[in-house]
Amino acid sequence: MHADKQKIRQIFLEYLMLTVSTLILVTGVYLFKFPNHFSFGGVTGIAVVLSAVTPASPGSITFIINMALLLLGFFFLGKDAGIKTVYVSVLTSVGLSGAELLFPIEHPLTNEPVLELIFAIVLPAFSAAVFFNTGASGGGTDIVAMILKKYSRLNIGTALFLVDLGIVVAACFVFDAQTGLCSLCGLLAKSLVVDSVIENINLCKYFTIICDNPQPICDFITNELGRSATIQHAEGAYMHNDKTVIITITKRSQAVELRNFIRKTQPGAFIAITNSSEIIGKGFRGFN
Repeated sequence: MHADKQKIRQIFLEYLMLTVSTLILVTGVYLFKFPNHFSFGGVTGIAVVLSAVTPASPGSITFIINMALLLLGFFFLGKDAGIKTVYVSVLTSVGLSGAELLFPIEHPLTNEPVLELIFAIVLPAFSAAVFFNTGASGGGTDIVAMILKKYSRLNIGTALFLVDLGIVVAACFVFDAQTGLCSLCGLLAKSLVVDSVIENINLCKYFTIICDNPQPICDFITNELGRSATIQHAEGAYMHNDKTVIITITKRSQAVELRNFIRKTQPGAFIAITNSSEIIGKGFRGFN
């Protein structure tokens, strides 16, 4: 019963995170991407280009293309990723269409295209990173990027760049040189932001602790932090005295607690702390 409640809570938190991230995506696309004709990839980028040469609105084009590409998601990525992607895609399309009806915008919010380009890059890229980290995608060309990542050695940022490059080239022909160059810069920056956000979301601290009295430290790790550790027995190279090496991995907030505890209780201990964003195992990622 407890396991069922925990699973329901986890699913609720995942979909809450997806909902908030989708609203951030809609805000970035509608307020900053559509009015400036920025088209640095994605279905919304295709929508910007096609809306300039057809009577259809960007929101309607986004919905139609998203629905078609969702079929690819179900086929190649599996049921779980497909359901989450359907949720995000439908919510995005409805949000954009609703925004067009309730808050029509014909011109950019400001006269600073670089400032608006920054928001048009950061907001959707942050949302995309959250989607990928929860095993979903924002739909559209993100689905193609996830398929490339699954069946090749490409990371998400590189896959997105390859998928979206053709859209940017099209923007250069449909719009003026300034819009085309801004779209190209946006494409390059988007790939970097997505990888950087994913890395920071999953960032953990890897501790290597060399000490004389390991028990208090291990007790603190297991009882206070709820983590585990590996103990190795070693010998000092200079004095040839016995040492204990403790290896543990914590979240960023827990790393500060552990470091302060060791410095307070065993100031002579040696601590090496490194960053890692790819921790796979129980209590972290990829444990079944």
